[in-house]
Order: sequence, then C-alpha cells, then structure tokens
Amino acid sequence: MENRSLVTIADYSKEKILYMLQMAAEFEKNPNRNLLRSKVVATLFFEPSTRTRLSFETAANRLKARVIGFSDPKATSSSKGESLKDTIMMVSNYADVIVMRHYLEGAAQYASEIAPVPIVNAGDGANQHPSQTMLDLYSIYKTQGTLENLNIFLVGDLKYGRTVHSLIQAMRHFNPTFHFVAPAELKMPEEYKLYCKEYQIKYEEHSEFTAETIQDADILYMTRVQRERFTDLMEYERVKNVFILRNSMLAATRPNLKILHPLPRVNEISYDVDESPKAYYYQQAHNGLFARQAILCDVLGITLDEIKKEQ
Repeated sequence: MENRSLVTIADYSKEKILYMLQMAAEFEKNPNRNLLRSKVVATLFFEPSTRTRLSFETAANRLKARVIGFSDPKATSSSKGESLKDTIMMVSNYADVIVMRHYLEGAAQYASEIAPVPIVNAGDGANQHPSQTMLDLYSIYKTQGTLENLNIFLVGDLKYGRTVHSLIQAMRHFNPTFHFVAPAELKMPEEYKLYCKEYQIKYEEHSEFTAETIQDADILYMTRVQRERFTDLMEYERVKNVFILRNSMLAATRPNLKILHPLPRVNEISYDVDESPKAYYYQQAHNGLFARQAILCDVLGITLDEIKKEQ
C-alpha cells in the first residue's frame, strides 16, 4: 500500500506543491467541511508546541475528525521507558493518521517506516518542519502572487532552524535567490549550502543585519535563536540579541516586502514592527490552518476534486 506520509518537503515535486496550495486556497474559502467525519487524528507532541499543535487540532476539528493524543510526554508511557516504536504501533491501533513532533532528528522518518497509518512530521529536532513550509509557501504565494524568482532573506538561527532548512528544499523548484543572514555561530550549515549548489540555487551570506542588507528583499524570514538547541548556554547568551528587526529598518525596503516568522517570537522582531503593513507573521500563522487541512486530507487520500465537491 502506498505510504502517504509527509516526512520531508523534499519529497514534494513542483507540481505537488502547487496542487497543495490549491487545496489550501479551497479551505480558506470554507474551512468547515465534513471531509474527515469518520476519521481519528492523533497528535503526539514529544516537544512543546503552541501553533503547530493547535492548528493541526483545529484543522482536524473543522473537518469533523476526532482528535486524540498528548502534548506532554511525561503523562504517557514514554516516561516509563516505552520505546518510540511501541508508542507509534500502539497509537496506530486507534488513529487514521499520526501528527508527530519529536526532539530527535529522523524520528518522523523512522515512524513512517514502521507505522501502518500515515505520519505527518510536525518537526523533528533541527531537521525538518514540512507543514510549516507549506504554510510559508502559501503565505509567500498569497503576498507575492508567485513563488518564482524571489529574493528571500533568511535571518537569525540558520544553524538549528528547521523551518529555514525545509524552505530551502521546497523553493528549489522556483529559482529563488537566498540571502543567509546570521552570526558566525549560527550560520547556515554546509550541507544546505551544498544542497543549494547541487540544485543551482543562488545564495549569498551576510554576517551583518542592517537596513542596507535587507533593502532588496521580497520576503524577510526572521527566526528566533532557539535556546533549547544549545548545549552551551554561554554561547546562547552571546548570540540571542545579535539581530533585531526594528521598524526604522524598513523605510527603504521594497513596497511588496512581507516579513514572515514561524513564531514564537522572543525579541528578534521589535514590537514597533507589528504596526507595519509589511508585517505578515500573524496572518502567516492563520494560513497554517488551511495548509494543515490540505495536508491531513492529502495523506488520507482525499483529492482536490473531492474537496471542491464538498462545500
């Protein structure tokens, strides 16, 4: 039987990405449908989450699915030493699809190989976050009218930021120019720069974050410095406040610029930016509902035509 899991955005072709954006657009027209009325969605979050977990659960509820799961592994048998395999196999008995966030890179891939039901990767360590990437792509498409030939600036924690890693892989189909803006300690890992070279993705690196640096951006993608990824807290203290976006930095930027952020924000975007028409991170989070409705339906074998019929 075909494995319809979503583990990495790299598995999506250009045609598949555009198809999923069409599905998300249908759900934005009407998010309340009966498409998953007989389905059970399990959300297993071994790491903390607000937006991802709640938007997946809201997506399921608005499609009339039932939701089971946990947001605190301390309240589950994993705290007693139960293996990830046994947890996945057990939950597969109860659910039609499993949405899982895990602190170990590769955990979602492993789960997809053993589970008899589809797995949706809701973040595995510093590796991948494909559902976030789908809502990012939908947000970019909505605000720019295209995914093609854009200047995309990725700022902040590019070393541990799984959202920017996934975005690079998804955008390989659309001829972007990336600008990697990070302190030396958090620069883009070599493996992703090699990926860019392999797929002929243009990129530049910047170690300073100024108004001049970002004036040609179409998309400014800010990320927080992730304290939970650091083993050396002194290193975290050194870099946590290095790059802060302030409203005054936006004066000379392009009129079509939109500022994205996967959230949560700590202090890398000043609150005075919130009032700018170029700030789009709250709308971006809202788009997560429609993108995740599309993902749930797709992994469960529901097509765009079926969605259009079920108004």
